[in-house]
Amino acid sequence: MELGLAQKIVLVTGGSKGIGLACAAGFLAEGATVAICSRDQANIDRAVASLPGVAGFAADLTDAGAAAAMVAAVESQLGPVDVLVNAAGAARRTPPDELKPEFWRAAMDAKYFSYINVIDPMVKLMAARRTGVIVNVIGVGGKVASATHLAGGAANAALMLVTAGLATAYAPRGVRVVGVSPGLTETDRVAEGMQSEARIAGISVEDARARAVARIPLGRMASTAEVADAIVYLASDRAAYITGVSIAMDGGTNPVIL
Repeated sequence: MELGLAQKIVLVTGGSKGIGLACAAGFLAEGATVAICSRDQANIDRAVASLPGVAGFAADLTDAGAAAAMVAAVESQLGPVDVLVNAAGAARRTPPDELKPEFWRAAMDAKYFSYINVIDPMVKLMAARRTGVIVNVIGVGGKVASATHLAGGAANAALMLVTAGLATAYAPRGVRVVGVSPGLTETDRVAEGMQSEARIAGISVEDARARAVARIPLGRMASTAEVADAIVYLASDRAAYITGVSIAMDGGTNPVIL
């Protein structure tokens, strides 16, 4: 299927690893010009080496000034961004009895504000140009509460509201905003989460993984490429009438009406 993404300029935050890196590869395969952002320059260097042609930008996206400067640098070097994919940041999983106010704040910084600090300047630039797509990689924890992911889930839920609200606010000015909420996916972050789940349950990491996979009707975790495929499609003109929704990709784990 021709997605019409050739010549588009795409910025992927969190693009040096996991789902973000898979998105960068997916857009590159469609002929787009791709920039990635990560806090860690070493991770950027590895990603750029694996994906020739991708431009890398280092920034701490929990800092609003640094995020805005990164957006300005990308547009200065590559041109106006057509597609923004937010995939940076993740909150640490913490048992409820160990949660403290600072943990909740850290989760909002890591997951919520690392998105908002990029969305805010970007959506306004797109609106001024009357064109653009923003895809937020969120997570099913924003809809279905997990005892070990309450702080991160709260940040995800806030992003779901932001996605719906900004989509409505900016649709008249040509900007679409969509959310994709993966369930368990084969990433380093999920592997780290499995270690926390194993510690809390007093079982091995292998047993924790087996339990988690057993709850997925499709019988396996998603690959990063599968999640990226959905994101690339949603960013294309083939999905031009889709906005304001957060689409779950959890392999049927949570059979709820969306």
